[in-house]
Amino acid sequence: MSDDMFLGVHLRTWLEAAVVLVVTALGYLALRAWTQRRAAHIAEAPPDAGVWSLRHWIDHLLAASLGQWAFLLWIYGPYVAISLLLADAAASGAQVAPAIQALVWLRDLTTIAALWWLLARIGRVVERRLTGMAGRSDNRWDDLALPVAGRAVRLALPLMAVILYAPLLEVSSNLQVVFSRVVTILLIGTVAAIVLQLVNQLSTLILARYRIDASDNLQARAVHTQVTVLKKVAVAAIVVFTAASMLMVFDSVRHFGTSILASAGVAGVILGFAAQRSIATLVAGFQIAVTQPIRIDDVVIVEGEWGRVEEITLTYVVVRIWDLRRLVLPVTYFIEKPFQNWTRASADRLGSVYIWVDYTFPVEEGRDALKRIIEGNPLWDGSFWNLQVSDATERTIQLRVLATAKDSSTEWDLRCDIRERFLAFIRDRHPASLPRVRADLPRVQMAGAPV
Repeated sequence: MSDDMFLGVHLRTWLEAAVVLVVTALGYLALRAWTQRRAAHIAEAPPDAGVWSLRHWIDHLLAASLGQWAFLLWIYGPYVAISLLLADAAASGAQVAPAIQALVWLRDLTTIAALWWLLARIGRVVERRLTGMAGRSDNRWDDLALPVAGRAVRLALPLMAVILYAPLLEVSSNLQVVFSRVVTILLIGTVAAIVLQLVNQLSTLILARYRIDASDNLQARAVHTQVTVLKKVAVAAIVVFTAASMLMVFDSVRHFGTSILASAGVAGVILGFAAQRSIATLVAGFQIAVTQPIRIDDVVIVEGEWGRVEEITLTYVVVRIWDLRRLVLPVTYFIEKPFQNWTRASADRLGSVYIWVDYTFPVEEGRDALKRIIEGNPLWDGSFWNLQVSDATERTIQLRVLATAKDSSTEWDLRCDIRERFLAFIRDRHPASLPRVRADLPRVQMAGAPV
């Protein structure tokens, strides 16, 4: 039987190849049965049962990656079987070298694809499990560390397939150099993505502790401003450093960078003069983050407009005007020019209302009426109010009403409400005390009238 041949291959070799395929099929069926049994066990267990045990993680990862393991199994099973056939044919004098080379290339490419798919699947499962564990934990640091670790695993694991298997590829030295540079660039990009995720998650965790919609939000606004600007600085630095690191992978770029080091002083001076406005803007943005002349949600008066600081970047500031327009100003504006910041020290405001009445108006009665108006108003913060005669002209007297509110928006509504209700009180109770013009006309003797 050993001398019998079929298609140039001994029957014994055909039998060996068939045994390899049968073993591959049996291995797949055993792996599938074991995985399904473990998946059923996982489904019956509580969600938090043994989340930190090694066997728990292995069960979950194998149950989620059955298709990927089966793909790898069916790559190497047929590869071994076909290799046996081709080796036997080559021993018999057949010209099968191109077929063997093609088979090796096919094995290498499918192996990289299968490993990438497998590790990407494992990374997604790990990320989902860690994110779920962070959601069930009461520790704030778990909310930061576990999701970032999950994303890092999801990004890094597929890259490991290329890093580990690329050196084993049977390719020329030039292609090895290309693969090495591509892997290095991917590794740099992956590390940068992980660091960006860490910066973003850390800023989110910090900002979640300071609610800017609270009534007393002075500290929250300060933290939001610092974190927002510093996050933008960190992101810009990471992007620039990543781009520079990727470019330095290429020898031509590295040699170019080395050659210009000798003229770096002159080039720095030239670039400094050419980009001094841009550099000054970036420095001003960083200065605002540190000194904080303005903060997120501050109430400011700029260019004669009342508005709130909506966004602060490294180069410009967006102010939301009261009528929902947006005023965009360079950050240097708030360093070089004067402006009003109504919430620099605190958010509460002291509002004033001016009303002109006649000299006959009873001020004490008006003060009693104003007490009922203000103290029954939900917009008043309960801190302070008063009524004073602040001015007098030849025709009227001026009443000034002062009242406090928790913030500028509430203060505006409170002033309008006080003005409306106090004017209604004067109109209904003392209409004769509204401003009027007096005239003293001399009496004229009419002809023929009795004296």
